[in-house]
Amino acid sequence: MGTREPVERPNPMKLERPCRVIIGFWLLSAVGLLNAGAQNVSGALLAHDDFFSTWFARVSKIQSEQPSWMTPVFTTTPRLDEEIHYDQSFQSQNGARVSNYGSSKGLELIPVQNVQLNLGVPPWISRDNAPGKDGFGDTSFLVKYRLLSANQDNGDYVFTTFLGLTVPTGSRRQTSGRYTLTPSIAGGKGWGNFDIQSTLGVSLPGNDGTSRRGPGAPIALNTSFQYRLGKFVWPEVEANYTYWPDGVNEGREQLFISPGLILGRFPIWRRLRLVVGVGYQVAVTARPLVHNNFDVTVRLPF
Repeated sequence: MGTREPVERPNPMKLERPCRVIIGFWLLSAVGLLNAGAQNVSGALLAHDDFFSTWFARVSKIQSEQPSWMTPVFTTTPRLDEEIHYDQSFQSQNGARVSNYGSSKGLELIPVQNVQLNLGVPPWISRDNAPGKDGFGDTSFLVKYRLLSANQDNGDYVFTTFLGLTVPTGSRRQTSGRYTLTPSIAGGKGWGNFDIQSTLGVSLPGNDGTSRRGPGAPIALNTSFQYRLGKFVWPEVEANYTYWPDGVNEGREQLFISPGLILGRFPIWRRLRLVVGVGYQVAVTARPLVHNNFDVTVRLPF
């Protein structure tokens, strides 16, 4: 009888080089984030009234130190925003129509210098091929720490790190059942009315999520190309790429080409503004998990 070659089992803790780079950048910025947060929170405790009474003036100053581009439809902007954000998407997945009301958006705040905190609202998800199994999805949170930035008069660029957290609070049919951390790096550069914004991140699921039966640790690269027409019109094209190095979708990839149009920031009352937009994702790779996706976005910056 011949000897059987040993089978090399996948190591769920092994990360590809892009993952290591992303995590390395985030760990470096985490020191600055913790230091800045500790200083600002301690100051806020000593001057509670001043902290809240000067909130909007502080936000205006922080945002004046960065580019004034528009947040893309699909790509998470490296800029810091303060707004109420709602998205609604309609996806085609292997012949089924999946509607997502909310898309895990919610309240976005800039509490202290260089920091943004997103408090996501669980989305309502329905599938036309599974009536009666609709329900709420998981809850998501995001922290941004802006490392470098300059407004249009001083270079028009920004570089930021993110850390996202998804908590399995969804209904039984819609939850992933896992906590997921998503460290990312993001940057952008503008030239007059044109700008490029890009993010690179990896989702790290818990509970052995990178095993062959788990969802894997997908690496996502998103880039938007935007141009401002006049004061309120922002046409764009995005490229949204995802690769699965492990898990149940090991070796698969998908790339969307995503045209979109955003209108805003229309003044409503005092600081309050209105932004509306639409985008359409079309898969251009073979065997995508999602074939196409139509998204509507509504935002209220304040």
